[in-house]
Amino acid sequence: MSAVEKNAEYEELKKKIWCPPFDARFPNQNQTRNCWQNYVDYFRCQKIKGEDYAPCEYFKKVYTHLCPGFWVEQWDDQRENGVFPGKI
Repeated sequence: MSAVEKNAEYEELKKKIWCPPFDARFPNQNQTRNCWQNYVDYFRCQKIKGEDYAPCEYFKKVYTHLCPGFWVEQWDDQRENGVFPGKI
């Protein structure tokens, strides 16, 4: 495999791998609050701008990378039942 092919393969891999950028509001290793804030921000954004507003997807991308799946499931259930503790 030539160097050009390896570089192209590396660039493709970089496109597939994504991690949330640093957020100065959450400088510690514990990213629980960052997870929560992006979850809430996603649904606030959708409520204000509408479900088809593409920039809201950034918040979803971040919270899906930071939050454990079972937290998101619980929060979704709470929102559906009208008992979600956050302000959306």
